[in-house]
Parts: sequence; structure tokens; C-alpha cells
Amino acid sequence: MKNNIHIMGASGAGTSTLGSALAEVLPHAYFDTDDYYWATKFTKKRDIPDRRRMLEKDLSQNENWILSGALCGWGDHFRSDFDLVVFLWIPQDIRLERLKQREFQRYGNEIVAGGSKHEQYKAFLEWAALYDSAGMEVRSKTLHESWMANLPCPVLRIEGDYSVKERVNSVLEYLSSNSC
Repeated sequence: MKNNIHIMGASGAGTSTLGSALAEVLPHAYFDTDDYYWATKFTKKRDIPDRRRMLEKDLSQNENWILSGALCGWGDHFRSDFDLVVFLWIPQDIRLERLKQREFQRYGNEIVAGGSKHEQYKAFLEWAALYDSAGMEVRSKTLHESWMANLPCPVLRIEGDYSVKERVNSVLEYLSSNSC
């Protein structure tokens, strides 16, 4: 069994959804990097030393865990803690549509033109759209590929528009066929 699993990918790729679903079928605690990155959800970032300290404390208190989200840069020293990294990728048009739906569910009409969160919403979508084409300067596929190339553990790639159940099954099959 892989004790420590990290799930990463673009915003909207389903890392949190997969992490939560896996935690329902594996004996693992579940954590999301957003809970450490943001002091105030999606508006105010937490200082890097505080993020690291909080995450390290939570991970150290659990023998088996799943961590979803992005930690390239601020959490690089956690690389050696992973037994498996799962990389998710889906086509940009599907991913951006998911993000639009998710943001509307979170904020409703606040994101439409004239709404209090409209400018923030537009900036977020512009940032998210950069994932497949940007370089190392932002959270991008290029950055993730480079980061994964230096991992001391295996990487399971799940690329394509799969259901949560299909993704869970892919991870479980991998774990079953690669058990220690």
C-alpha cells in the first residue's frame, strides 16, 4: 500500500474531488493544499512558513494520507514524503467549463457583469486558461512536468475526461498491482 499519495493537476482537473473520493475507500486521511495556502479562502494567501508548518503538523499526525492540490514551489520539501503522485489532466475546454460552473455554484450572481466578484472571476479564469500553454512562471503543465521529473516516487498519469469512479478505479488498480 502506498501510504502517502499526492494528487496534482490544473485547477478544475478534479484533484480535490478525486482525493476526497479516494479517502472514502482507502484508510487515508484527506487534506487539500487550499486549506493551507489560503488564510482567507481564495482572497488572502497565508505566509509560506505558516503553510508549511500547518501541513507538516497534519501530515505527521497520520500514517496514511492523501494530499490534493498544488504545492510546487512553496511545498517542494514535501516531495520526499510522497509514495505516489497522481497527475490529472483534462482538455482545457472541459476544465474551464467545470470552473465556470463551480464558481457560479460558489458565488452565484456575484460573478456576472456588475457583480462584486466579477473582476476576480475574470482574472481567475484568465489565469486558469494559461495552464496548458504557459511556462514555468505560473502554475502550468510545464511547471508540473518539470516538478514531477524530480520526484523520488512513481507518478500515475490519468489524462482525459474520466468520471470520478473511473479515476478512483485507476488509482485502486495501480495500488493493487504495485503493492509493496
